[in-house]
Amino acid sequence: MLNTSRFRGPAWLAASAAAALLAGCSQAVVLNPAGDVAAQQGKLVITATLLMLIIIVPVIIATLVFAWKYRQGNQDAPYAPDWHHSTVLELVIWTVPLMIIIALGTLTWIATHKLDPYRPLDRIDAQRPVAAGVRPLEVQVVALDWKWLFLYPEQGIATVNELAAPVDRPIHFKLTASSTMNAFYVPDLAGMIYSMPGMQTELNAVINRAGVFKGLASHYSGPGFSGMTFKFHGLPEADFEQWVRKARVEGQALDQASYLQLAKPSERDPVQRFASVQPGLYERILNRCVEDGQTCLHEQMAMDARAAAGLPRDICTPADAPQFVAALRQRAAPAAP
Repeated sequence: MLNTSRFRGPAWLAASAAAALLAGCSQAVVLNPAGDVAAQQGKLVITATLLMLIIIVPVIIATLVFAWKYRQGNQDAPYAPDWHHSTVLELVIWTVPLMIIIALGTLTWIATHKLDPYRPLDRIDAQRPVAAGVRPLEVQVVALDWKWLFLYPEQGIATVNELAAPVDRPIHFKLTASSTMNAFYVPDLAGMIYSMPGMQTELNAVINRAGVFKGLASHYSGPGFSGMTFKFHGLPEADFEQWVRKARVEGQALDQASYLQLAKPSERDPVQRFASVQPGLYERILNRCVEDGQTCLHEQMAMDARAAAGLPRDICTPADAPQFVAALRQRAAPAAP
C-alpha cells in the first residue's frame, strides 16, 4: 500500500502547487499559439486586460489605503461628516472609465472586423502578407455524433478525427453538422466556430509552425462529447503531400452508404482515412438529403419561394427565372390607393 505520510506538510503543498501550475500550462496555448489568427486574438485578450487593469489596480490600492487610513484605531484620520461633493473626484471617477470604454470599444470594433472568421486572410503572419495567387486549402468539416469528419475536395480524400494542413498556407474551413449543434476549436489555430445542421459556417486560419496540436469539440453535444477530440498536424508542404498519398493508399471509398454508417452515434472512434469521396457528398450532408428520396433543403426553399410568389412548386429552372422575378416584383409592388 502506498505510504502517504511522506507527502504531508511542505512537500505535499509543493507537489499540489506544481500540479496546479502544470494543469494551467494547457491553457497558456491561447496566449502563445502557433497560428497567426489565434495569436492576434491572444494579443487582443492581453491588451483588453491591461486596459481594464488601469481601473482595477488603483481601485484595489485605494481600497486598502482607505481601510488602513480610516481604521477604528487611527484617531488622527480626518473626520468630515458634512462632505458630499468633489468636482475633481467626479471628473476622475467618470472620465477615466469613459476613456477606457472608448478605447476598448474602438479596439474591439476594429478587431471584430479584422478577425471575422468569414474574412479571407490577408497575411501569413505579422511580417508576411499572403502572396498573390495563393489558393487557400479548403477543408469541409462535418460534426458527427461523436466524431469529426474532414473532407478535402481539392485532394479528393477524407479523414475521421485527424486533420492536417501545410504550414504557412491559408486554410478555408466550411463547417456543418449532421444532427446536433457543435463547436470546432483548435486553440493553436483560431477561435471557436459553431457547426450547425442544415447551415454552413466558415473559418479562415493559418498555422505558422510545424507540430501536432489538439482539436476538440467545445460545445456539449451528448454522452460522447468528452471523447470528441482530434489531432491537427501542421506539416511542411512535402510532408502534407505524403500524408495525402498515405490516405489515398490506405483508405476506403466514402460514399452515401459508408457515410450513413459512419454517421451513426459512436464514441472515441479511431482515426480513419478515405481514399476517395463521392462527388457532391458534402452538399448533400449540408442540405440534409444524403439518403435517396429525401428532398434537399435548398430545393425545398426554392419550392417554398415559388409557392410564395404564386407559382407552381416545381423546381425552378433557368427558363422560369424571368417569370419568377416578375411575380416577385408584382407581389412587392405597393397596392394602388
